[in-house]
Amino acid sequence: MLTERHLEIFVALAEEEHFGAAAQRVGITQPPLSQGLRRLEALLGVRLFERERGVFLTEEGALLLPHARRALAALAELRETGAREHADGRRLRLGLAPEVPAPLAADVAAAPVRAGDRARISTVTAPTASLLSDVASGRLDLAVVRHPSVLHGLAAGQVVLLPTWILTPAGSATPAGPAGPDRSADSGGAAEVGGTAGAGGAAVRRLPVAVRPRGEAPAAHDLFVDTLASRGRRVETVVVADERAGLALVAAGQAVLVTADETLTASRVERRRATDPPLPLRLRVVWNPRRSGAASEDPAATARLLENALAEGAAR
Repeated sequence: MLTERHLEIFVALAEEEHFGAAAQRVGITQPPLSQGLRRLEALLGVRLFERERGVFLTEEGALLLPHARRALAALAELRETGAREHADGRRLRLGLAPEVPAPLAADVAAAPVRAGDRARISTVTAPTASLLSDVASGRLDLAVVRHPSVLHGLAAGQVVLLPTWILTPAGSATPAGPAGPDRSADSGGAAEVGGTAGAGGAAVRRLPVAVRPRGEAPAAHDLFVDTLASRGRRVETVVVADERAGLALVAAGQAVLVTADETLTASRVERRRATDPPLPLRLRVVWNPRRSGAASEDPAATARLLENALAEGAAR
């Protein structure tokens, strides 16, 4: 098996061009150095040095040298990183669903530190299904996921409802799902969820609702679509990779979007609160109770801090 020691012997001998000096540099005597070199050459199946008149790299050895140096540098960096992590103390690994608005995600991630927790915070953004898997396996300590979700034994906090906004193309009437801006005061009509009347009662083209892939959060996706269809109207959707892609479709007049991000907008895009019907973003904090005490001293207590940050964001 190729080891770090093999690479150290090879690089030292290549740079010193002398067995005694290379052995001293590596911190061993000359016989073990020669033995290590023979094992390395046997592993690779090539001769790395010419030894007849001095010690010189063969063509194969010259090709290997830069790779060996990079491998040793990478191993050294890995050890340094591990030492820094150990010196910095405990890490708290958080996962956040991409639907959580960026300012709120920052407040949630910072909540433990602001409450006095000295853990180093690391965050990842991933779909709910991936976050649940990572929490279950121990790759994450806690995660903020969409509700409802199948938890498979994970513990979960209270459900927090974030208000949402409906983004529609400027001047549009009513889309396939949520209603466009209410223009009843100046058009004589009333825009309602799933309606089809435009200004003056004229028929309008119905727009699909931009949604993320169902596989990212199946139960939450189905609840959202079912809520849109609660008035007995068929709902059309178009799948987008993220809210930026959805916003682009809205700006192009090809879709509508429901978002919890109060800052998400573009030119020729209109916004209104999603209240008819209400379409809140449902979130909750999850953790694995079977892994308590690993990276989070009290995951339930940490979860309450994250939950409180979510609730404060929902109340703003």
